[in-house]
Amino acid sequence: MPIVAYVFDAYGTLFDVQSAASRNAAAVGPQWERLAEAWRTKQLEYSWVESLMGRHPDFRDLTERALDYAMSAVGVPGGEVRGALLDAYRTLDAYPEVPEVLEALKTRGARLAILSNGTPAMLADAVQAAGIGDLLDAVISVEEVGVFKPDRRVYELVEKHFGVPPAGVSFQSSNAWDAAGASAFGFRTVWVNRAGRPREYPGEAVTEVRDLSALVGMDI
Repeated sequence: MPIVAYVFDAYGTLFDVQSAASRNAAAVGPQWERLAEAWRTKQLEYSWVESLMGRHPDFRDLTERALDYAMSAVGVPGGEVRGALLDAYRTLDAYPEVPEVLEALKTRGARLAILSNGTPAMLADAVQAAGIGDLLDAVISVEEVGVFKPDRRVYELVEKHFGVPPAGVSFQSSNAWDAAGASAFGFRTVWVNRAGRPREYPGEAVTEVRDLSALVGMDI
């Protein structure tokens, strides 16, 4: 069936998760890239572990816990820089192609949405900062089901919001594990492999691209 809705992961797909640290590189020091990597890795790890334990803390709290771990791990002292990093995470930079791609898909008549681990407040801040709110038909948070990706109940939220079967949804994520989860659910899935990493889940039906601009010329 034709694609009715394009659904995007937020962090790492639409919004550059490294931009919070890069904006504060002078204050963090030369280890800012290591900090950004450790922060993101631990943030995701916490979400998976908490889900497996049957708990669902606020994703903002997980983000703060992950930052505290990362700062300690790479030797960045606390203080004002911690607050600056957390403030910057609220308004992460969108990747440069994002507005143009969303506009092109919207012009086709497609419905557009975000599906994210982020809380509604976190996502509202990021969307507003990027100036893409008018292009989105829905901003969907896992808070509606109280569990993090890649639990199937998260992907079911798209059906709930749009009334579209999985085959009519194109799902985009820069996270290989998220793309695999979406593919297993039945979405037509695109892995946005910006870093050129090797495939991790070869059994899944996932289309691989280097950035979102590839969507404009594709009929997935």
